[in-house]
Amino acid sequence: MKKFLHKKGVHLSLKVYFIDALSFMALGLFSSLIIGLIIHTAGTELSRFQLLTPMMENWFQPMGDLAMSLMGPAVGVAVAYGLKAPRLVLFAAVVTGAAGAELGGGPAGAFICALISTEVGKLVSQETKVDIIVTPFVTIATGFGAAMFIGPTIANFLYQFGAFINWSTLQQPLVMGILIAAFMGLALTAPISSAAIAFMLDLSGIAAGAAAVGCAAQMIGFASSSYRENGWSGLVSLGIGTSMLQIANIMRNPLILIPPTLTAAILGPFATILFQLENNAAGAGMGTSGLVGPIMTVNTMGTTPNVWIVIIVLYFLAPACLSLIFSEVLRRLKLIKFGDMKIEQS
Repeated sequence: MKKFLHKKGVHLSLKVYFIDALSFMALGLFSSLIIGLIIHTAGTELSRFQLLTPMMENWFQPMGDLAMSLMGPAVGVAVAYGLKAPRLVLFAAVVTGAAGAELGGGPAGAFICALISTEVGKLVSQETKVDIIVTPFVTIATGFGAAMFIGPTIANFLYQFGAFINWSTLQQPLVMGILIAAFMGLALTAPISSAAIAFMLDLSGIAAGAAAVGCAAQMIGFASSSYRENGWSGLVSLGIGTSMLQIANIMRNPLILIPPTLTAAILGPFATILFQLENNAAGAGMGTSGLVGPIMTVNTMGTTPNVWIVIIVLYFLAPACLSLIFSEVLRRLKLIKFGDMKIEQS
């Protein structure tokens, strides 16, 4: 059995399913739902200030809506691709992802159904002379069955857990602000998809705001504290790209995680209590990556001057200043030395 599974590329591994597959799910989300939200928000805000022609107004928002509506198929294909599915399984995952999203409960359902159907589809791929019929049929049937019987239960559990987090943040904004910001920030830097976690838990309101600030603290924090080593290109790569670029350095010296993580823990309560920063699931796990976090804050809270001030302070200025201060303290204590945060740049 082990030889057969290995031959079929089926690896029963937590890393494969909860790190690799989730990471590809996030790419599917970004290529559909998140980019669709950005396009829709841009169209709405530009229309507000009369910066679009009527023809462009009728172009931006429908385009964004279409991208968002295809989240399920995009997640299905992304997960199947991440699991190195054969071609027929990969193409059939368009259907299983859609089934999971429609019947199994949104992004979580799409992920679960695509994951199960892809692994089963791989088992039967190229095992019969009528592979072109058997493989897509088995893949789609498995995904549809999961969407009908398994997906809703798991997706509902994740939704309820996310609702509990949202509720707990309202009841205990100080404690939950610290925990959510710190955890989500670490998830963004680690090889775990913070974006996928935020979507599967359906974070919203001030809980999503704290999560987005925690992610921003990691990205902007690493960007500012490593500026002397990485320069402007590193500032951009880490600040609006991803703090995952520091993973190799973290393995060599885990102490470099202290400044941005401490910054996230400090700013989380500011987001939940003082500024009551709100966000949605799309921005909660993204931070400043592609400026999605700030854009989704605008989508959620509007474009008043106060909102812009909060965005600038909590997403950019405060993380940059606090992380730089903490990193300088650790440098003086010789716990961090020059070169510890140097990233490889092409």
